Amino acid sequence: MILTLSMCESRTIWWDDGLWLIDQTRLPVELRPIKIESVKNLIEAITSLRVRGAPALGAAGAYGIALAARLSFTDNSFQLLQELEMAGEIIKKSRPTAVNLSWGVDRALRSVVVQDTAEGIREAALREAELIADEDIAINKSLGRRGALLLDDGDSVLTHCNAGRLACVGWGTALGVIRSAVDAGKEIHVYACETRPLNQGSRLTAWELVHEGIEVTLICESASGSLMRKGRIDKAIVGADRITKDAVFNKIGTYNHAVLAKAHKLPFYVAAPLSTFDLGHCEADITIEERGSEELCSVGGVQLAPTGVDTYNPAFDATPLNLVTALITEKGIFRPPLMPSV
Repeated sequence: MILTLSMCESRTIWWDDGLWLIDQTRLPVELRPIKIESVKNLIEAITSLRVRGAPALGAAGAYGIALAARLSFTDNSFQLLQELEMAGEIIKKSRPTAVNLSWGVDRALRSVVVQDTAEGIREAALREAELIADEDIAINKSLGRRGALLLDDGDSVLTHCNAGRLACVGWGTALGVIRSAVDAGKEIHVYACETRPLNQGSRLTAWELVHEGIEVTLICESASGSLMRKGRIDKAIVGADRITKDAVFNKIGTYNHAVLAKAHKLPFYVAAPLSTFDLGHCEADITIEERGSEELCSVGGVQLAPTGVDTYNPAFDATPLNLVTALITEKGIFRPPLMPSV
């Protein structure tokens, strides 16, 4: 299968007689779609970051339920529902910090429990997954239009990790705001952090922006403070994997940029759909995913650290809301402590 759609029209995850997604581990060298043949296959794709980003994981969770329903051999509706519940629990555990994954699974499961037949369950699961995917693009475009009002013509904007169309079904959250501002005729220059240890900023964000024709400069994350001090960054904008009532959970390193932005009196924005909000919990309730030492100790098979060295490799950190200037959502812009109703 050859991906021929343009960057803005194509999707990172979709259903075409089965579940397909862009393998993000191959970027920026190769844009390759892969077919997901089983729930086990999907979980591997999630844990290996072939598919990643909160909104994309929400769609992946829902499509996972549709896939499990499609692959089941039973025609007994009760038994099929039990199988889907078990599949959902396994999928949700594959990445514990990003709330959208559980949200997508649970929404798909809620759509099938009212069905009386196995065929009705299969149809409802796929219908709900497709609806989530379609909604994601519409939500991100609405979010983008609102957030674009916060960016001025000529702004230089710092971003961290990847919150573009690759992190969503399409369009993007933080990069969706930038994309919307550019579409509105504003000249925006992006400083993209490389985002070690897996380089989502250099591999994915820079790739997206280069293909979009949006001006981008790639930096190591430790350069952001120096650039702020020199007056070369006007604003910062990031996405989110979960927003609790007191903190934003996003890719590790986000907190550093928020502290630096506060010190330099620069706006620090977070762009996320309402599905990423988890206002029933606080920072202390959330498990932050920790990943293997190999991500820190090697790159492309080249060893970077001595064998056996102790490592600490959290995938995310928590940024207190008092460091966030505004939360950009599809329903409006909220300035903490004001929060949306979800």
